[in-house]
Amino acid sequence: MPDPGPSPQQSSLPAAAARFGAHVLATAQAAGVEAAADALPVLPVPPVLPSVPSLPFGPVSVPVARAVPVPQQGPADVGQPDPALARILRGPSGLGTESLHWARREEPAAPPEPEAPVAGRPIPGLYHHPVPEPDAARVEEVSRRIKAWALDEVELYPEDWEDQFDGFHVGRYIVACHPDAPTVEHLMLATRLMVAENAVDDCYCEDHGGSPIGLGGRLLLAHTALDPLHTTKEYQPEWAQSLHSDAPRRAYRSAMEYFVQQASPSQADRFRHDMARLHMGYLAEAAWAQTEYVPEVWEYLAMRQFNNFRPCPTITDSVGGYELPADLQARPEMQRVIALAGNATTIVNDLYSYTKELAAPGRHLNLPVVIAEREGISAQEAYLKAVEVHNDLMHEFEAEAAALAAACPVPSVLRFLRGVAAWVDGNHYWHQTNTYRYSLPDFW
Repeated sequence: MPDPGPSPQQSSLPAAAARFGAHVLATAQAAGVEAAADALPVLPVPPVLPSVPSLPFGPVSVPVARAVPVPQQGPADVGQPDPALARILRGPSGLGTESLHWARREEPAAPPEPEAPVAGRPIPGLYHHPVPEPDAARVEEVSRRIKAWALDEVELYPEDWEDQFDGFHVGRYIVACHPDAPTVEHLMLATRLMVAENAVDDCYCEDHGGSPIGLGGRLLLAHTALDPLHTTKEYQPEWAQSLHSDAPRRAYRSAMEYFVQQASPSQADRFRHDMARLHMGYLAEAAWAQTEYVPEVWEYLAMRQFNNFRPCPTITDSVGGYELPADLQARPEMQRVIALAGNATTIVNDLYSYTKELAAPGRHLNLPVVIAEREGISAQEAYLKAVEVHNDLMHEFEAEAAALAAACPVPSVLRFLRGVAAWVDGNHYWHQTNTYRYSLPDFW
């Protein structure tokens, strides 16, 4: 089966090979990849799916992906691990690794990956993978388009919020997280949805007029912009009109309309499901705020499994222009990988936004605050323990991804795992480099 398309330029999976994948490779060398698959049930191989067509928005100046032939195994390769399995366990390490991929955007050769991005510094001791600087041309084009969408199409924010919108650097965020997107239109699918999600969080929950009081009703009505209401002809027009009544609902409605044009029905329904998870997490956090309850650490982590970044990496195949079939996406092993990725990346947000939240009005729950309160330790000790929690989640994510890659070396599965790993790395890159929003505490 041919590879489904271009690969990300970086991955979180290389380290997993050292800890978890080594025995998988040894088994595969001795008896082929079928033996390695004994660890998990053999999964069905789906048919090759065509790439999703581009949205009809006009020409894009960024080169589009072009597949290149898959190299064939020669006699010397007999008895070696399956190339797809080796590729996912080995993983690329950044720019300059073009030969590791069977498909790649046609772009000029880039210098070797720097040791760290130029802006910001990583949290000391935080387990992460540095990434190359995202493509500047794509960042500029995505930034231009998303601002035009926010201002002209959905009237998302008033003029005095412009600095905050620009300071979010959403173009750099999305391009770093989706290095295998074939076109700017594909990148815009994720960009609009992320901006809309942040508008709901800010305007309904937090910074810009948000409140836990009445949040459930607001979220329910906003969710109908993603998951349409099916009602009687008498009441349908009133619901449709309500989708334009405030900025968050306008943003949700528009972003979802673009998404369903490009995504398959199962991809769209997958996203709706994960957004319902997100909204349930918002409600749990709001309930604790209303009752001034500080949850146990395990309770907080349970809330963060829902109130987290999961909707973003879950659409990595839609942004990549292919589809991970629904039966493979729904496998418990894949769901565990996605959940661990979402949990780890959300703790990254807790850690980098720590000082920002402490300086904001009111009390903001984050992992260091909860650990300090519940375990009776200093703020510094709690913060450093939260770093350890993140690192444990990351190691578990990488081990589970490597195990799934070994058990199911299907091209769409392997590419999806690479895409989620790229999103994890890109998410850390954005938090580290966004010095407009974040600064580190003086704990070292």
